[in-house]
Amino acid sequence: MPTLRPESPEEVQEAVRAYPRLRAQGGGTKPALSTPKEGEVLLDLSRLRGLLAYEPEEFVFTAFAGTPIAEVEEALRAHGQYLPFDPPLAGKGATLGGTVAAGLSGPSRHRYGGLRDFLLGVRFVDGEGRAVRGGGKVVKNAAGFPFHRLMVGALGAFGVMVELSFKVFPRPRTTRTLRVRREGLKEALADLERLRLLPLDLLALDLVPPATLELRLGGFERSVEARLKRLQDLLGDGEVLAEDEAHWEAVRDLGFLEGSPIWVKVPAKPHLIPRLEALPLGPRRYLDGGEVLYAGTTEEGLKALREEGLPHLVLRGAEAPLFPEPQGAFFAGVKKALDPKGRFPLG
Repeated sequence: MPTLRPESPEEVQEAVRAYPRLRAQGGGTKPALSTPKEGEVLLDLSRLRGLLAYEPEEFVFTAFAGTPIAEVEEALRAHGQYLPFDPPLAGKGATLGGTVAAGLSGPSRHRYGGLRDFLLGVRFVDGEGRAVRGGGKVVKNAAGFPFHRLMVGALGAFGVMVELSFKVFPRPRTTRTLRVRREGLKEALADLERLRLLPLDLLALDLVPPATLELRLGGFERSVEARLKRLQDLLGDGEVLAEDEAHWEAVRDLGFLEGSPIWVKVPAKPHLIPRLEALPLGPRRYLDGGEVLYAGTTEEGLKALREEGLPHLVLRGAEAPLFPEPQGAFFAGVKKALDPKGRFPLG
């Protein structure tokens, strides 16, 4: 089957009208989601890239869906701004559209919320080749049906995103990270639960099995140092990381999963962590106070997740990336309305 490389939204519309089965791909950083299967045409969006509008004073931007996140972040950094949900795999070439389709957020979702909270609007091509808009391009625009919300984590099942609008935040002036090791998982989880309830304004609160906590602070230097001192008094001295920025860039690029044949994201909760830790998983990290797990594993670990009935999304290494597949009247109704001929596969 051919590979199509559209350079405009109109060319995407033409492609959708011409082929019965298509799979969109951006940077290819999540091959389990973007590798075409038999009978599918690959719609490579890497040429549909670039900022369309950026208003630093309004803290908003609009860009084509195939724009690499790193390219956007370079423009934001020049104005002291950033994407606070820490889109994963940015350093590996991930794009805006692929990140939205997979619904991925990184460590700082703990403080500011996930991708869904920063996506303002979307323009996409539905299964009939129609251009559809949802949301808006500014923070106060709430008109119309919120199609942009539906696109988050939908894996491209409803349409091909061609344009996205986001809000951004000022970049913290100072960041510091405290690493605290505990004797075992039970002690680490007790501290994790306590930290989740305290008003500490942590940028990130991660658990690195078997029993290490990493806490990141951000803000003005004096405030950060005062809060760091409070954390040290609360938890013990711990270790203050020397290369804070480099460390967290590696975390959000999922560098700890390198070498694992399968990469998987698992929705979690602190009370589920002991159950997850009993499974044959490889290198792993719990983000957002234990709310989400990124893990490396093998076919054995993937099978164990499914036997336990634990929902998950495979990013690399398996052909069936989503478990369980979405069911219910709402999903079916939206799918029928936007893609009645089933041009866009799910997983």
